[in-house]
Amino acid sequence: MGFKRPFPGARGADMEKQLNRPTWSRQIEFTLAGIGCAVGLGNVWRFPYLCYRSGGGAFLVPYLLMLVVLGFPLLYMELTVGQYTRRGPVHALASVCPLLKGVGVASVAISFIMCIYYNVVITWALYYLFSSFQAPLPWQNCNNTWNTANCSSHATNSSSSSTASQEFFKYKMLEQTSGVDEAGVVRWELFLTLLLAWVLIYFCIFKGVKSTGKVVYFTALFPYVILIALLINNAQLPGASDGIYFFIVPEWDKLLSVEVWVNAAAQIFNSIGIGFGSLMAMSSYNSFNNNVLKDTLTIAIINSVTSILAGFVIFSAFGYMSHLQGIPVSDLAVDGPGLVFIVYPQAFANMPVSQLWAVIFFFMLLCLGLDSEFAMVEVMVTSLMDEYQHRLLAFFKRKELFVLAICAAACVLGIPCVMQVGIYVFQLMDHYTAIVSIMFLAFFEVIAICWSYGVSRLSDNLQEMTGKRPNIFFRVCWLIITPVLITVILVFSIIQFKPARYEDYVFPPWAQGVGWVVAMGSIIWIPLGAVHTLWVLPGSFVQKLKLSITPYALEKKPKMPYYERGGSLAVISADVEPPEKPPIQTNL
Repeated sequence: MGFKRPFPGARGADMEKQLNRPTWSRQIEFTLAGIGCAVGLGNVWRFPYLCYRSGGGAFLVPYLLMLVVLGFPLLYMELTVGQYTRRGPVHALASVCPLLKGVGVASVAISFIMCIYYNVVITWALYYLFSSFQAPLPWQNCNNTWNTANCSSHATNSSSSSTASQEFFKYKMLEQTSGVDEAGVVRWELFLTLLLAWVLIYFCIFKGVKSTGKVVYFTALFPYVILIALLINNAQLPGASDGIYFFIVPEWDKLLSVEVWVNAAAQIFNSIGIGFGSLMAMSSYNSFNNNVLKDTLTIAIINSVTSILAGFVIFSAFGYMSHLQGIPVSDLAVDGPGLVFIVYPQAFANMPVSQLWAVIFFFMLLCLGLDSEFAMVEVMVTSLMDEYQHRLLAFFKRKELFVLAICAAACVLGIPCVMQVGIYVFQLMDHYTAIVSIMFLAFFEVIAICWSYGVSRLSDNLQEMTGKRPNIFFRVCWLIITPVLITVILVFSIIQFKPARYEDYVFPPWAQGVGWVVAMGSIIWIPLGAVHTLWVLPGSFVQKLKLSITPYALEKKPKMPYYERGGSLAVISADVEPPEKPPIQTNL
């Protein structure tokens, strides 16, 4: 059977490099890896928190709508580009729109920044997992050295007292300081746990898709067993029905708030991973004729079903907590990481066989976190190997050593998050990365692919790979609905932007400035890439601009002319060099 080369016009050597790219041993491995990438801690943390803050069921309406008009089309778009180019996000976006090649670099940067602090959440999960083997649970009473005089063994809604689970999180695990101005010292227990987390990550990905593909069979599937077990247990607790009712019955007046709709769209981006480059990088290891649409629907639907399933689990526990406190579900104190590290452990302390459920829950968090962390680290590895493979292998000798260097660097950069000031560093990085940066990246990615490269070309690529063009729904979404919606969301995100804060603590101006530096660490590559492209292209500014928005490498007949003065397409992307004479189209 003939195989059409994905890069018509490339030299034979480059073409062979494309064809020799590693692929998943079985296609189900990519599907499971994609599910693991999309399904993460955000499904059991950020999604229930946004539901709670938005009035429960009122959040589900815009969330499901955004899934259809944003989630499906954008995921389909990213998987198509990754599979067709067989490249990571850097070269894939450079091929689509040279002017916006910086979007690919930005997606790698944001994935690396996120993998630094995201692994800290896995570190906390490991710490709680080890602590769950103690009897009684260390957050079950106030008879510990770290507890204060205001500690209460029972759930309370009083602002003058704190629960045992709150004090374990703040004063035992974190030993947090009073603010970001006071750094404190390294929490050695957390540092060793962070080191263990990175060791687990390394041994899961050091062989590339060959090792990751085997691990995901367990890490992607086992959490569902735990979620179902937790739901069965929680549904039998007194007050659970009140929490579930709050979760599924909308407060319709909340739908009039623009913030609810913006949060729903942001959750789709963060949960599925739009703009992070993770799924684009992993799809580059697919076989050329893989059914992209099937993977798109499978990953997106299972991701949302998981969020809703986790919502039932979490809100049934909320109902139980409201029953114990004698207050409505809407009055519970829920904020940030406290959702899974304060409120839920507090519920465990009052459950029968509390140790068992605590171990099961935090092991589930570990599995969910590892899958997403795999994907973010893989973006960095894939992109650098695509660009500098020969140099990196010459220096490190083996790819495994290069992956080790990436993991070691991320571990060292994560040390501030395991100091006593760590919770403030974590909150600052999360606010300016997951909220600010990702919206800009998603906006420019859609502009590059949907409008600059064009829906027609993208449809041709799909037809070449699968034999079918996308239906009218996806074409209309790519052309009109998705770009317009993302533009509206970006505008409202800017208008409604709020500085970072942790609980009642507002970060000082200098810390907010550091947060913007973190955000610009990814965003800055977009204008830098555009300036570099316009600088190196020949001709007048108009000619430069025309060339910079002309895609190449994805088309059967590239429109971009080769430069007469000995130039190379490598000035735009080091991916493809022009042949000495026009290429002959053949099937291999």
